[in-house]
Order: sequence, then structure tokens, then C-alpha cells
Amino acid sequence: MTKLRFLDKRRSTFFSDVRQRVDAYFEENQLPKQANQAMWNKTFFFLGLFALLYGLIISDQFNVWVMLVLAIALGMTCAFIGFNICHDAVHGSFTSDSKLNRRLGLTFNLIGGNPYVWSITHNIVHHTYTNIPGHDEDLEIAPGLIRIGDEEPVTFVHRFQHIYSFLLYGLASLSWVLRKDYLKFFKNDIGKTCNRHHPRKEYFNLFFFKAIYYTLFIVFPLVFLSITWWQFVIGFLVMHFFEGLTLGLVFQLAHIVEHTEFPEPNGDGNIEEAWAVHQMQTTANFSVDSKLAAFLCGGLNFQVEHHLFPKICHIHYPAISRIVRQTAADHGIPYIENRTFWTALQSHYRVLLRYGREEYLLQQAAKTAVPAPVAGNI
Repeated sequence: MTKLRFLDKRRSTFFSDVRQRVDAYFEENQLPKQANQAMWNKTFFFLGLFALLYGLIISDQFNVWVMLVLAIALGMTCAFIGFNICHDAVHGSFTSDSKLNRRLGLTFNLIGGNPYVWSITHNIVHHTYTNIPGHDEDLEIAPGLIRIGDEEPVTFVHRFQHIYSFLLYGLASLSWVLRKDYLKFFKNDIGKTCNRHHPRKEYFNLFFFKAIYYTLFIVFPLVFLSITWWQFVIGFLVMHFFEGLTLGLVFQLAHIVEHTEFPEPNGDGNIEEAWAVHQMQTTANFSVDSKLAAFLCGGLNFQVEHHLFPKICHIHYPAISRIVRQTAADHGIPYIENRTFWTALQSHYRVLLRYGREEYLLQQAAKTAVPAPVAGNI
């Protein structure tokens, strides 16, 4: 299988320039690129909140309505742990200690994910081939149901994707926990990236840590809580719906909004652009002025900076974003951002509308159009 390459036909100096400026920022301010005290404070806060919410639920001291609210809060907290702790740890950007990064990455198992599978699908595939159809499987949100590119045929069902997509996002973490990790682990290829060889210990880790998650979130609640099985099922599904919706929205608003591109490889199977410029064309920020968004999203609202500098801890993204924005302007490179979460959500909605209902209606209109008379047949 031929590997896709980024050809850099414009001979762009953008990445070397922005990297030099960002490095100078850290040197001049004598700052490490890894976690600072604020990052550690966030880590302890979210892990402590997880333990508190789980403990309150499993204590069986509350009625079902209170436990339902706690389950919603726990689901969202799991998403925030993924954003703020797991994501940096698996990227190796949390600390300069690789062993500590691996240990912190194990928190991925608390939210039902597998850090090894994530490192392949996200760190290697998604970060290299961002928004490239056929390569970046993050574009395959719900094959056959959600259409976000021209390469997929449009169907009658897609007319309504701007409505039902948000419900499907709520199934993201449930699919992750019960299906996606197994499917990705045993696939021969992820996109067009070989996925055939895994260390033996990762086979054990996949099933062992999944078993621990199922024990904590399925077995223990059924054993220790004085609720019926159907009440448990509702609580479990609601928890995952809010976790999945939180995960889904944040990730979609970073790449599937207006102005982001979905470039097709050329005839030789390559992208005629520098890798860093490609990242700028396919990635978007949102809510960059919101301290709350920065705290909750783990820097994923600064997705541009993250894709350029995945080895820098996200706690530094607000500061370096000004450098990246200015450097992009100096080079005539796009810097895509939506000022608020709401405007980003609206933009994503319009993308769903464009590739769904609008494209379907255009194709139907083309099929029913009366062909123009041919000269000589009049």
C-alpha cells in the first residue's frame, strides 16, 4: 500500500516559522512545554469529581431521580477527563516523563476507552491525515447515516441528518465502550494505515481493562443499588448519552464546520500541500476567549494549536494561539475559528444541512429537469 505524502508544492515556510516563534516564547518566559500547576489542579479536580460522583451513586443513599442527575454529571465528567487528562497523556504532552504519561493515560480506561487503540486512530491516523476522505476514519461518524463529504452518495435519509445527527452523537461513548475499540483493534487497516501487528500485552490490556470498566459500571450498580434492572439500563444509557454528546460535539466543532476543507488526494494519491498548511485548512477553533471552555475542553477548543503542536500541553494553547494566528496572517495561511460555542454549533449545523438536505434536493431537481432541446431536433 502506497503511503500518502504531503508534497509542499508551494515550498511553505509557515511551519518552521511558527515553530521557531513558539519555541522562542517558551525560552523567553522560561516555561516548560508540559503541565504546570494549573494543569495538575485540573487533573486532581476532575479525577476527584469522578470519584465523588461515582461514590455518591454507588452508595445507594438517594432516590432514582437524584441518581439520574448524578449519572448525567458523571457522564459529562468522564468526557472532561478524556479531554483534559487522557488526551494530553496519550499524546505524551502531559509531562516529560514518558512512564508517567503512560500511567496517566490509563485513566482512559476509567471512561471506557482504550489508550492504545486511541493512540493509533487519533495520534497517528487522524493527526496525520486530518479530514482526508478514505484516510481519516474520524470522518466516518455513522456510515450511511451522516454524510459530510461529496464522495459519499446522498440518500433520502440524509435529508434529515441535520436533525438526527445530534442524537447519534449521544451514542458515541456507548459505541466506544461496547464496540468501537474492539472493531478498530482487530481491523487490518485503519483508513489506509496498516493495523495488523500489535504487542501481545495490548491484547490482554484491551480485554482486562474493559472487564474492569464493565464491573464498575454494570456489575457493581446491579449488585449494590436497590433499583430495578430497567432503571439501571435507563441510568446507564442516559450517562452515556451525555458523555457521548459532549465528546461528539467538541470533536465535530473542531473539523466539521464551514471553511474547513476535506481535500481529496491527487491522481498519484498525494496531497499537494505542506502538512502544517493542510492542518490549518482542515481544523478550526471555537470559544477561544472563554475561560470556561478552555477549562472544560482541555484545549480542544484550540484545535489549530493542538494539531500543530500535539506535544505541547494544552494548558499553554491560549498563550501560543496569538503567535499562531499572527504567523498564519504573515504567511497568508487561513486561521479558522468561531468566536463562541454557539456560532460553531450553528456552523456545524449548516454543514450537515448542506451535505444532507440541500444536496439531496439539488440532485432530485437535476433528475427532474427537462433537458434542453438539441439543435436540429426542433
